[in-house]
Order: sequence, then C-alpha cells, then structure tokens
Amino acid sequence: MDFQTAVKTCFSKYVTFEGRAARSEYWWFTLFNVAGQLLLGVVDMAVLGMTEITPLSSLFALALFLPGISVTVRRLHDKDRSGWWFWIVLVPIIGWLLMLYWMVTPGTEGPNRFGNDPLGGDGDWSAPEEEYAQSSIPRVGD
Repeated sequence: MDFQTAVKTCFSKYVTFEGRAARSEYWWFTLFNVAGQLLLGVVDMAVLGMTEITPLSSLFALALFLPGISVTVRRLHDKDRSGWWFWIVLVPIIGWLLMLYWMVTPGTEGPNRFGNDPLGGDGDWSAPEEEYAQSSIPRVGD
C-alpha cells in the first residue's frame, strides 16, 4: 500500500474498528501524522508566533484522533489481538515497547478471527469458523 492510499483508507475507515490493517497502512498513516504535526507546528510558530497554544497542529491532531485509534485497532487485529490491547499504552515504557513491537512485526498470515489477510496471502489457510461458531446463544430468527 502506498502513502496516498494508506491515508485515504485511514480516513475512509475512521470509525471502522473491525477488520485488519497491514503494517504499511499503519506506518504510512503514522508518517502522515508526524509530518503534519511538525509542519503545522512550524507554521504555528513562524506565522502565528505561537509556541504555547498551537491552534493548527491541535486541530490537525484532533482530526487524526479517531482515524489513528481505528488504524491501531485494525493493526492489532492483524496481529490476532483484540482492540482492547490498545490500552496497554497507558502502562509507561513496557506498554509503549510492547505496542511498538506489535506494530513493527508482521501480522498473522492468512485469515484470522478478525478477517482476511490484508496482504492477500490466503494460501492454504482457512478461517477457524467451526471453532468460533459453537455458542449457547441462539441465533436471531431461529
């Protein structure tokens, strides 16, 4: 996935917390976020003369808040981890390092419980449908 496609995908799926995101999607969006923050921070200082209150970079951060969480959750899904693991970043140092490790390592190959491989590597893998299909909860309409 290229830079432009990754950014478009993250904005179009800004409230989609299901499915999977490839490393390239996550890291291109992270680059967009960091570059935008740096650029708008410089504009805030140079043009507006503001160093403490940075309106442009703050608005940019606000606009990227939900897409950033969404792509992180989908990236965790690619690692076959629940999106609730997002909260591990609240644990100083260890949580940050663990999240960084999950973000840089490859996702599970083939389908997992969160969907198909975003890289399209379906291969001989099959989704564990039967294992997860067993439930004591009656289906709607049965």
